[in-house]
Amino acid sequence: MINKKLRGAEKIIPIKILPSGSSSVQQLRKPAWIRAQFPYTPAVVSLRKLLRNNKLHTVCEEANCPNLGECFSSGTATFMIMGDVCTRRCPFCDVGHGRPNPLDLNEPENLACAVFSMGLKYVVITSVDRDDLKDGGAEHFVACIRAVRAQNVGIMIEILTPDFRGRVDKAIDILRHEPPDVFNHNLETVPRLYRHVRPGADYQHSLSLLKRFKACHPDILTKSGLMLGLGEMLSEIEDVMHDMRACNVDILTLGQYLQPSRYHLPVNRYVPPEEFKNLKSIGEKLGFMYIASSPMVRSSYHADTLIQTKSALGLTQ
Repeated sequence: MINKKLRGAEKIIPIKILPSGSSSVQQLRKPAWIRAQFPYTPAVVSLRKLLRNNKLHTVCEEANCPNLGECFSSGTATFMIMGDVCTRRCPFCDVGHGRPNPLDLNEPENLACAVFSMGLKYVVITSVDRDDLKDGGAEHFVACIRAVRAQNVGIMIEILTPDFRGRVDKAIDILRHEPPDVFNHNLETVPRLYRHVRPGADYQHSLSLLKRFKACHPDILTKSGLMLGLGEMLSEIEDVMHDMRACNVDILTLGQYLQPSRYHLPVNRYVPPEEFKNLKSIGEKLGFMYIASSPMVRSSYHADTLIQTKSALGLTQ
């Protein structure tokens, strides 16, 4: 039996979110600074064919990322392992929800082949939430990292993980066997909005994951990000940035939340570029090694540029 992947209205549990000081939330028109490249160029079509031939998924496609056209045209993608069905139904995310199929044991090898075919020097690997697995999918992450490194000498690997709910100790222990070059876990929003934006997740739990991984691997860069425009206040953003630095998070991404469909959480506010610049300045004073902060930034957007520009990270000898 093929499990059904729920999208749009079928996926979302009706949630009413009213940010502080708001009596209602109206759908806003996108401002001039929110622009995305046309996503159906020949390069995009070619890359999609390569992905389908290797039975691979990308978060770029599944989450309806506005930067898909730009990234695919330059030959970069964030691979999404363990299928395209998530066990959670976060109302900000466009990835389908449902009962996942069993893991594809050929996926690590297929992923490694795709990375080799694309000639990548830096790859980002993320996944759906797999709360149905005893280790949350940590062993599959390790298998993918190992396979990619075996076929792609010198490659740098960033993993963007779920929160491994209830399985953090097990997941961190498994990842010891094949740690990535960069460990990324997004906090997504401020604590006050967690119940509405990340149902099933816990702010302190996610912070703990970042802190404990860094404690086990002090030489590996850690990274996290926030979506803005959901009703958070500046003081709340600053508090989260302080929390990240207290957990020794090295890299921060800040971007504008965009509503995937009318069934998802509405945009409360389009944060102007000037505010993103201000937040970057605040973060730099807090000691982040690198900050990507602008409306169109996403967690994996230009990730290779951020890491490979070692002088920006203060890592040059």
